[in-house]
Amino acid sequence: MKVLIIGSGGREHVLAWKISRSPRVDKIYCAPGNAGIAQLAECVPIGAMEFDRLAAFAKENKIDLTVVGMDDPLVGGIVDVFEAQGLRVFGPRANAAILEGSKAFSKDLMKKYNIPTAAYENFDDPASAVKYLETEAKFPIVLKADGLALGKGVLICEDLAQAKEGVKEIMEDRKFGSAGARLVIEEFLTGREVSVLSFVDGKTVKTMSSAQDHKRAGDGDTGLNTGGMGNFSPSPFYTPEIADYCMKHIFQPTVDAMAQEGREFHGVIFFGLMLTADGPKVLEYNARFGDPEAQVVLPRMDADIIDVFEACIDGTLDQIDLKFRDNACVCVVLASDGYPVHYEKGFEITGLEAFEGREDYFAFHAGTAFRDGKIVTNGGRVLGITATGDTLKEARRKAYEAVEWVRFENRYFRHDIGKAIDEA
Repeated sequence: MKVLIIGSGGREHVLAWKISRSPRVDKIYCAPGNAGIAQLAECVPIGAMEFDRLAAFAKENKIDLTVVGMDDPLVGGIVDVFEAQGLRVFGPRANAAILEGSKAFSKDLMKKYNIPTAAYENFDDPASAVKYLETEAKFPIVLKADGLALGKGVLICEDLAQAKEGVKEIMEDRKFGSAGARLVIEEFLTGREVSVLSFVDGKTVKTMSSAQDHKRAGDGDTGLNTGGMGNFSPSPFYTPEIADYCMKHIFQPTVDAMAQEGREFHGVIFFGLMLTADGPKVLEYNARFGDPEAQVVLPRMDADIIDVFEACIDGTLDQIDLKFRDNACVCVVLASDGYPVHYEKGFEITGLEAFEGREDYFAFHAGTAFRDGKIVTNGGRVLGITATGDTLKEARRKAYEAVEWVRFENRYFRHDIGKAIDEA
C-alpha cells in the first residue's frame, strides 16, 4: 500500500512510525511533514489546508489510504473532498468533525443526550456574556472559545475581573481569531484529568489505552495553557470500573448520538474527561488523535494500525482485536523557551543520533526543519522525548534520561511530567 499522512507535528511523526511498522505498507508520503518524518516518509510541500492539491497528489500517486492527523483540515471538510473524488481517507467528515470544531455544538449534544458534562451557557455577544458573569456565575469559572484554537482557547478565571478580561480577549480582541466568535462559559470541574482516545466506525467504539496530559507551560501546572507539555500512559486513576461507566454513559452514547443526528462518526474520538467526586464528566471532545497523547498510546498498541483504520472506514471495527501491551510510556516535550507566546526558532538540534536503533526510546519531531544539512528548531513544541518501560516510574526515568541526550539553544521543558504517578 501507499499511504499519505496529512500534518507536520509530533502526532504525525508517531503515526508515520506506527504505519511504517505495518507489513501492508511499502511507501509513505507526508504533507507537509517535518525533519523527523522525512526519515520515514517522503515529505511533500503541500499545506494541510490545500485540499484540491492534496487530492490531486493522492490521485496522481495512486495513494491507497490518506490519514488526516490535524483538526483544521478535518473540520474544514478534507474528508468530504477526498471522498467526492473516490479517494479512501481516514477521518470524520465535516458534519461529524464539528464535535471538535464547535464547543457549543458538543455541549448542546451532551445536554440533549444526557452525557455527563459541566453545566454551561453559550454566548454570541460579549455584553450578554458579561451580564451572565455579573449575575449568575460562580468562580472559578471556565471560558472557552467555540472554535479551533490549537488547544489554547480555554481560560480559567478566578474572579469576575479576570472573567470580564477573558471575554474581552476572546470575543472582542479575538485573541484566538474567528474561534472566539462564540463563547462557552462553563462550570469549573475539579478532579483528575484523563484522556481516552477511541477508534469509531460509525456505530462501534473501541477505546485505546488511557493517558494523562500536562497542559500548562510551567512546573506544578503553572503558566499558560499549551498544546501539551508531556503525557503518560496508562493513567493509574482510570480504573476498570471507571472505564465500564464511561463506555456505558459517555463513549457509546456519544457515538450513538452523532449517528442519531445524521452525523455518523468514522475516525478517532478523543474524550477529555474529568474524574470528579460525582463521577466522570466530559471536558472536551477532539475529532482526531491527541498530541502528545498519540506519542504515548501508539507505541503501546499491538494491532496493525492500517487494519484498524480500514475497519473504521468500512464499519467493521467490531471484528478488530484491539490490544495494548501491559507496559507504560512517558513523553516529555522539549519546547522553545517562551512558548506558547513568543519564541525564537532556527537553532541547531544535536544528540538525536542517540535514539537510532532503539526500540524503547523515541524522539518524535513536532517543530523541526532541515537547514543547510542540519536539523533545526521550527516551532514552539520541538520534540516529544518518549520512552517505554515496564512501569510508569521506569518509563518516566528513561524519558528524563533521554531528555539530556538532546540539546538546542533555547531548550525548555517541564521537570514534573508524570509526577502524579507518585500519588497513585
